[in-house]
Amino acid sequence: MNYNTLEVSIDKNIATVWLNRPEIRNAFNEQMISELIKAFNEVPSLDDIRVVVLRGRGKAFCAGADLNWMRGVADYTYSENLRESLQLSECFNTIYNCRIPTVAIVHGAAIGGANGLLTACDIAVCADDTVFSLSEVKIGIVPACISPFVMKRVGEFGSKELMLTGRRINGKEAEWFRLVNKSLPENELDNYLEELTRMLLTSGPKAVGHCKILIDQVSNKLTFKESLTYTAKMIAEIRSSEEGQEGMAAFLEKRKPGWINDK
Repeated sequence: MNYNTLEVSIDKNIATVWLNRPEIRNAFNEQMISELIKAFNEVPSLDDIRVVVLRGRGKAFCAGADLNWMRGVADYTYSENLRESLQLSECFNTIYNCRIPTVAIVHGAAIGGANGLLTACDIAVCADDTVFSLSEVKIGIVPACISPFVMKRVGEFGSKELMLTGRRINGKEAEWFRLVNKSLPENELDNYLEELTRMLLTSGPKAVGHCKILIDQVSNKLTFKESLTYTAKMIAEIRSSEEGQEGMAAFLEKRKPGWINDK
């Protein structure tokens, strides 16, 4: 896997996708968007990868859109703007629909579209002094492509405050708004990530995948009435599956299930 704007590192069952343009605080352009789509399609398919972590090299997670790219976009036709905007939406949706758990570790700054990257991940953790801003309105545009993902986390009225004012908030405020799951001192991020990934890796691999499908179906696709039958069928199928049988047997026999390797 060769990337120009990203770096992928692998440690046992965990792949880390690094935004790798530290000289411009990992600001994204068309190439990075394309490479993120590629990475989040390719990396989860590698053998034994069970968690994907998204981080930024250097002093910031992501400063939003690359200014040089934006200068070019300013001269685009409607059709050209639409093409690139659809690609950006595809990028966020690819992360959101990743078949294995995704974790964003955020530090320094998450400006504008960077919030689409982190809110598309299953879990987002940040440093307390991270600066967040949905600042698009300050330059006369709107946080359009990121809004489905931000609003899923924050809700309607929190999104109104953040999007209409464009104000800057820190990590603890982002946690209060539920833009991130957790805010910590920066020197505690790696230890927290280690504990978080340990918990993910001790869960049944197939069960975790089924949980992601379950949440997507119940949240996005089914009516409440439809979800009652869907969920009953899912648990009936999984209880009789090989992993389900092993997990329940291990619980009853007071032993660790076969997918946990302590070596």
